[in-house]
Amino acid sequence: MEGLIHIQKTFDKVIFSGKRVSNREFENCMFQNCDFANSDFSNNTFMDCEFIDCNLSMMQVVASSFKTVQFRNCKMMGIQFHTCNDFLFSVGFQDCVLDYSSFANKKMPKTQFSNTSLKEVAFMSCDLTQSIFDNCNLQAANFNETQLKEVNFLTAFNYSIDPEFNPMKKARFSTQGITGLLDKYDIKVI
Repeated sequence: MEGLIHIQKTFDKVIFSGKRVSNREFENCMFQNCDFANSDFSNNTFMDCEFIDCNLSMMQVVASSFKTVQFRNCKMMGIQFHTCNDFLFSVGFQDCVLDYSSFANKKMPKTQFSNTSLKEVAFMSCDLTQSIFDNCNLQAANFNETQLKEVNFLTAFNYSIDPEFNPMKKARFSTQGITGLLDKYDIKVI
């Protein structure tokens, strides 16, 4: 990762845990089995990249750009995505652990979350229009003033969302998950 611009490169088993990498551009790159835990990847640009089987937990991404970036089977606990550059921000997650991360104030319509753990993730003032939470654990995830129009929660579980504070016109929920919309009333649905 010494160069400033990387195009169509594969980074395999790179260990940069606890290190700093900044002012780099990665386009059409693949990161496999890399360990970037507790590293500082601030001020970088990732465009059309893919992260597979990586540990990115607690990685700092201040002013970094994620433009059409996919994450598969990655451990990504505690990442503060709200500090990323907003321009063209587009991400997708499959089989990831995103617990304790933050997407506050992000515009991320049509985002795909699949088989992903999102425990205590902050989605405050976020735009998730037409996003999909497929088989995702949303235990203690924070939705407040979040745009949830046409979001698919059919197979999501453990969520608690207050419809009074989150616009959710045409959002889809399963019958089993409907109790997650009634939590504030402290009632039991059997």
